Amino acid sequence: MAVSGSDVAAMYTLLSNSMSGDQRLRGPAEEALAQSESRPGFCSCLLELITAKDLASQKEVRLMATIYFKNSVSRYWRNRRDSSGISNEEKTHLRQKLLLYVREENEQIAQMLAVLISKIARIDYPKEWPDIFMVLSQQLPSADVLASHRIFTILFRTLKELSTKRLTSDQRNFAEISSHFFDYSWHLWQSDMQTILHGFSSLPQSYNSNPDNQHHELYLTCERWLLCSKIIRQLIISGFQSDSKCFQEVRPVKEVSPVFLSALQSFLPYYPEQYVLSFEQFLIQCMVMIKNILECTEYKPSFTGRVMDENGVTLEQMKKNISSAVGGILNSLLPNERIVLLCNVLIRRYFVLTASDLEEWYRNPESFHHEQDMIQWTEKLRPCAEALYIVLFENNSQLLGPVVVSLLQETMNNCPSSVTEITPALLLKDAAYGAAAYVYYQLSNYLSFKDWFSGALSLELSNEHPNLRIIHRKVAIILGQWVSEVKDDTKRPVYCALIKLLQGNDLSVRLAACRSLCLHIEDANFSQREFVDLLPICWDSCFKLFDEVQEFDSKVQVLNLISTLILHVSEVIPFAEKLVQFFQKVWEESSGESLLQIQLLVALKNFVVALGYRSPICYNILLPILENGIDINSPDELNLLEDSMLLWEATLSHAPTMVPQLLPIFSRLVEIMERSFDHLQVAVNITEDYIILGGNDFLSMHAANIAKILDLVVGNVNDKGLLSVLPVVDILIQCFPMEVPSLISSTLQKLIVICLSGGDDRDPSKTSVKASSAAILARLLVMNTNSLAQLASDPSTSQLLQTASIPVHENILLCLVDIWVDKVDNVSSIQKKTIGLALSIILTLRLPQVIDKLDQILSVCTSVILGGNSDLTEEESSTSHDEGNIPSKEFRKRQIKFSDRINHISLEDSVKENLQTCAAIHGESFNAAMNSMHPSALAQLKQALKMP
Repeated sequence: MAVSGSDVAAMYTLLSNSMSGDQRLRGPAEEALAQSESRPGFCSCLLELITAKDLASQKEVRLMATIYFKNSVSRYWRNRRDSSGISNEEKTHLRQKLLLYVREENEQIAQMLAVLISKIARIDYPKEWPDIFMVLSQQLPSADVLASHRIFTILFRTLKELSTKRLTSDQRNFAEISSHFFDYSWHLWQSDMQTILHGFSSLPQSYNSNPDNQHHELYLTCERWLLCSKIIRQLIISGFQSDSKCFQEVRPVKEVSPVFLSALQSFLPYYPEQYVLSFEQFLIQCMVMIKNILECTEYKPSFTGRVMDENGVTLEQMKKNISSAVGGILNSLLPNERIVLLCNVLIRRYFVLTASDLEEWYRNPESFHHEQDMIQWTEKLRPCAEALYIVLFENNSQLLGPVVVSLLQETMNNCPSSVTEITPALLLKDAAYGAAAYVYYQLSNYLSFKDWFSGALSLELSNEHPNLRIIHRKVAIILGQWVSEVKDDTKRPVYCALIKLLQGNDLSVRLAACRSLCLHIEDANFSQREFVDLLPICWDSCFKLFDEVQEFDSKVQVLNLISTLILHVSEVIPFAEKLVQFFQKVWEESSGESLLQIQLLVALKNFVVALGYRSPICYNILLPILENGIDINSPDELNLLEDSMLLWEATLSHAPTMVPQLLPIFSRLVEIMERSFDHLQVAVNITEDYIILGGNDFLSMHAANIAKILDLVVGNVNDKGLLSVLPVVDILIQCFPMEVPSLISSTLQKLIVICLSGGDDRDPSKTSVKASSAAILARLLVMNTNSLAQLASDPSTSQLLQTASIPVHENILLCLVDIWVDKVDNVSSIQKKTIGLALSIILTLRLPQVIDKLDQILSVCTSVILGGNSDLTEEESSTSHDEGNIPSKEFRKRQIKFSDRINHISLEDSVKENLQTCAAIHGESFNAAMNSMHPSALAQLKQALKMP
């Protein structure tokens, strides 16, 4: 039943009740509104309520109506199959009424309506709503300040929404809007600019006469001017082609930019200098702009080009000309002396810790550390200054390298390491140390890390006064940033220094040392030899730090260091008991903190790998954590599943034997795969691990689950997914040739379909899939001949081929012969031998068509015999030194490969024997076929079979 205008009162009651604190009123109201959302007329009724003059004072209810209106537009404005949605007639009515009702006095409702209109415009402009901009612009000349402000709010939101559409036709539409609308917006901006400046100059006098009304109007004008500025920016950026692409002047840019800068200068007299310098957002925007200019790739010289005739100018040459012109302007704006000045200002003024910084540090050192480390650089002044300084230095390293080194020397001379008071000189030294840390790569050409560390930095660390934590924290950062410059003779003292800082009293310093130590351990040149005897104190320091920190980010950081240590040091087993106790404690404390649990899962995986065959010593803690992580019904499943599966895979890969607790949880893998194939490769590895490790016990318990997983995957994933899962089918048949074929018959039938389907001529991935599938079927024929014969003759297989529109005009086994012959060159050596053996078995079939294929079969068998089995020879030579090791997954896989029945069957003998059988079956036709063979082919066959 449709909602009509007569339902406004009832709708008002529902909206009012939906905001009630009484659940007895709120619940039924929310349910009734949810049921009404998809009914025709719902949005029209809401709009009547929003625009009703007698309800103007009911702001909360009207705002709620606007929210429901916006949500309904998002859900039902586009035509949906599962809902009648909003009719075209109602849409027309809503569009017309929304544009006529622009003078909304409530700011929140006005903003929400503007967003709502922009969402509709994104869908309907220009086809269904071509006049939106014309209707809005026609209202502007007669609109008062409030109405024009609201119109510009709508325009800004709508233009912003349309500018994000990426189709060429949409971008063309936006360019057309820009060409029509730019001039009007620009003239209004200039007019408002003059009004604002006049209003600012009149502010002292206006306090004496009717100030409130005048000030409110001036405020709205400022707001409209700001919206207009944003609209102009949007029109220029998205509506006009960049000069870097069209190589022509963009008129609006040339017209607007100087006036914008002039306007900025006009405002400055109304802001005292000390106020401007304390206006953090303004300074941040200035820094962002300079950084963007310095980083702009179009402003940088281009060193590529093409030679053309002397009358033509290449695009590359035009780029060079523009870059050269811009470079000249930038050099005039930023000569060397100004770059040096800017570098000094950034370090001396903005890098220096303020009193409020120090107060925050002393009050909560953890919070201070993370704010300095993780804050978005555009949000706070110091990180923004640091980001600008790094770009400035990278662009001018030869100029600024000596400047920074000189500043560093100056600050160290003015504030020796013996100074313990927090003076401006000490804070400036801290700033200089920071400047040196951030540009380590370029500064290393001007500063010897070894000399610096052995001298000043070591002296700084020897002073343990509490106030020196300011410097100690920065030294910890330097030691991490300069890791690439820490050479062999300095590694040991640097490691010792970081561990000493890790044991300090200040949490901010210790966390900084924690990160830097992690960088050293991850470094490609990390020296275990210099670090190994520091491990006991390092582990204890990490455990202690984890206990003492309170914030979640701190715990994640410490756990990351522990995980990195486990991954990169070989001496883990002596500390295994302590680590198990630590992991147990972390798991108990991490309830509800999925990011911390993820880091724990990573650490446990590294721990299992490090323990190797001794990994069962941690199963008491590992298995419950693992079971929780792979439970798809767990509340944290979305966050933990991926890392839990990687832990599962590592546990199986390094298990010396299959323990009873691991066998039952394989069924969880079925649930995971039924939901999605997001973790297909890991799931395949896990399945393979279970087959290799679990053997007959696993097969007897999970035969149905294996069949279900393979049936889910084969035929429902792309070629890459198929190539990952086919080795599992192969190893199943290899390990259980008698038991498995009947269990996975559905999957094997799909492989037959894959082999006999076409379309792989020009697609390498499809060729690989078909070749691998053919090799698996060949293995099945060799290891369980009756099974493939029964599968090929099964009516359901023919029905499956018919459903796939694959014509089969002869026996399926004979069709497979053509595939084996065609794909034998696309498989490995062991698979070639398997195909050769399968083809030799085909010789024993009592089918006259075998004689037609005899030449091809013998040709393949000959080439395989003469080619040898290089795969196995390489495996034997590469793994002979591993034979004394305790079995792991890889070693067990090699054992299975070496014991593969295919390797112990002589293809030469098989062909000889089956040729005799073939001759006995087919008599004269066999002799005729042999006599018709090319003499050279016959000679090669005799050579392969060692026949006289």
